Amino acid sequence: MQGSLTIKISDTIAKIDERIYGSFIEQLGRAVYTGIYQPEHPSADEDGFRSDVITAIKQLNVPLIRYPGGNFLSQYRWEDGIGPKDQRPTRLDIAWRELETNQFGLHEFIDWSKKVNAVPNMAVNLGTRGIQEAADLVEYCNFPSGTYLSDLRQQNGAREPFAIKTWCLGNEMDGPWEIGTKTAFEYAHLANETAKAMKRVDDTIELVACGSSSMDNPTFGSWEETVLEECYDNIDYLSLHRYYGYYNDDDPSELDNFLAKNVDLDAFIKGVVAMCDAIKARKRSKKTINLSFDEWNVWYHSNDADTQVTPWQVGPHLLEDVYNFEDALLVGSLLLTLLKNADRVKIACLAQLVNVIAPIMTDTDGDTWLQSIFYPFMQVSNYGKGVVLTPHVESETYNSREFNNVPYLDTIATYDSTNQTITIFAENKHQHDAIDFNIDFDTLKLKEVIQSTQFSGYAPKDDNRDGKMNLAPLTAVNLDDCHINATLAPLSWNMIQVSVDSK
Repeated sequence: MQGSLTIKISDTIAKIDERIYGSFIEQLGRAVYTGIYQPEHPSADEDGFRSDVITAIKQLNVPLIRYPGGNFLSQYRWEDGIGPKDQRPTRLDIAWRELETNQFGLHEFIDWSKKVNAVPNMAVNLGTRGIQEAADLVEYCNFPSGTYLSDLRQQNGAREPFAIKTWCLGNEMDGPWEIGTKTAFEYAHLANETAKAMKRVDDTIELVACGSSSMDNPTFGSWEETVLEECYDNIDYLSLHRYYGYYNDDDPSELDNFLAKNVDLDAFIKGVVAMCDAIKARKRSKKTINLSFDEWNVWYHSNDADTQVTPWQVGPHLLEDVYNFEDALLVGSLLLTLLKNADRVKIACLAQLVNVIAPIMTDTDGDTWLQSIFYPFMQVSNYGKGVVLTPHVESETYNSREFNNVPYLDTIATYDSTNQTITIFAENKHQHDAIDFNIDFDTLKLKEVIQSTQFSGYAPKDDNRDGKMNLAPLTAVNLDDCHINATLAPLSWNMIQVSVDSK
């Protein structure tokens, strides 16, 4: 089977905002306790953070991390997680029905973020709290000194401001599962007034308003319209959330349909962009609202197990999906879809980072292990730099139960002018046939193939609990003056990086 990609470095989609490779930590299950924070673990550092987890996260090169929620956010009191640990209260987390000890709080999150080379994407509770509490949190975090809250931060050990720039105005506020669910106008009015107050404290911050929590919700569309009408002048991004799996009438053997779900993601993004631009036109505004896709992943494996968990534990086993090879292929395609929409998607957060629907898992008394989805994410976050090049692709297509004209070849290229490299990510969705992949670099002169890898050879339902999954060399790569030819194995994720002479 034939497939081709034509590359022109003058034909770009957008410069990549590397926050698109962000992730997410919520006080949920073992994400924090026995995930990133476990003082009694052999690998724990002086602050109680697991150094083995820090090492794994650094491999992912995650530049931004959203915190503290998620559903946990809508009943969270940030004041519980500051000050001496022996004075912090243990509370009922009524979102996930856990016990929250608050031994990991705001200062711990900031300190840990620095250790993994990430910046915070902080969220404020608009479920059970409101304007004043959000403004107070900005003051505590970002105001230099001389007020009660900024001086309190200094007393708690942080002399310099945290300087948090990106803030989320609540979480999934139209979801009936949320504590403090609101109608569109209730949320829109509260979010707008909160945004005004937060920016009065620090006018350099950027704010993310909640879009509908799912495009399957009956509120989708009308929610976005109401929120944007009310908040447009005071926000910078609108959020999107989307998870994929074998749902409803999906048959777990329908691999062709599962691997085509990136088509749904692309349509979702473009639909929300159209809503944002419609309000921009209606308001005759010069300001463009971009998107923060601050929750996305595959999530379905753990649903049955979660119903059996006893409530009111600290760090119970919740949402611990064990991902298989087909999940990794879909995550790869979802990443490529985000890049293809990099002109409007400026922030994205893989939900989540450790233990909870995550690429990294921990054993409570042992080591970390890497899930199948770790590998495509790691490659794109480390090598998808610079600008996204417009993909001119030729590929055979297929029809599945839900989707028509799905290309077997899913591919995108990025160009990093600082080191004159082009990186091509390519996935073959065909279950049986290899793709003879031809890359035409137009007038660019190629110097060498820096690296070429493939992630393939596993059965769709294989997972990595045995630690045997890894990237392998993609050896069937041939280079001449302006062309590359490679053989992409059936059901494979591939990366080719080349150096070029752009003169």
